[in-house]
Amino acid sequence: MTSRRPRTRTGLRSLVVAAVIGLGAALWTWTTAGDMDRWRASPGAPGVELHLLDNGFHTDLAVPRAALAARGGALAGAVGALPPGDWILIGWGDAKFYVDQSPMEGRLPDGARAFFRPGNPSVIMLDPAQRDPRRLFAEDGRRSFRLTPEGFEAMASRIEASLDLSGGGPRIAAARDGDDARFFASRETFSIAHLCNHWTAGVLNAAGLPVRPFRSIASAELMAAIDRAELDTEAPGA
Repeated sequence: MTSRRPRTRTGLRSLVVAAVIGLGAALWTWTTAGDMDRWRASPGAPGVELHLLDNGFHTDLAVPRAALAARGGALAGAVGALPPGDWILIGWGDAKFYVDQSPMEGRLPDGARAFFRPGNPSVIMLDPAQRDPRRLFAEDGRRSFRLTPEGFEAMASRIEASLDLSGGGPRIAAARDGDDARFFASRETFSIAHLCNHWTAGVLNAAGLPVRPFRSIASAELMAAIDRAELDTEAPGA
């Protein structure tokens, strides 16, 4: 009996290791399906041009203000209260860490709190910009895409669904001195399991883009998701 126990324990360890490796591989390749007919507006057909902006670790969406205003609803109401700007930069993040602009070295403890404490309140940033994002952001930090009207409506509805409307309408939770950006309370919570880029991945997926949720912890993955969609578009027979 004693001679068989080591082999049994070794076998169990091997099974555990194999299970962990399998789970990791499944998470790494896990893809949430999209709808390319909704995502991709055909040339000459009605559509809405948007831009994904990547600063190296965080992503924002640049959305035409007129398109948001035209659909009405709570999101349009929030946009209507902003200072002038033809484009609205939209992002999401922790209600405290996202808004704070103090030096990063002094914010590390708060960053740990945002990552690992469950249930952190979050905000949706709406930041008006006058200039075309193609002039403000270099191509290596920007991806441009053109949604169908259906894709745009689904995307805007997903953003609107994130607003905390418990008080009857959008509520500004934070603002920064000398900054036109406004941070509206979100009903979602922030943690290591639901970061800013995860939120943006969900918004893009609502518009029809296939995304890899686990990998979307990194902003570069969202850029790559749009690149993959572009390659699918250019493939023969697409």
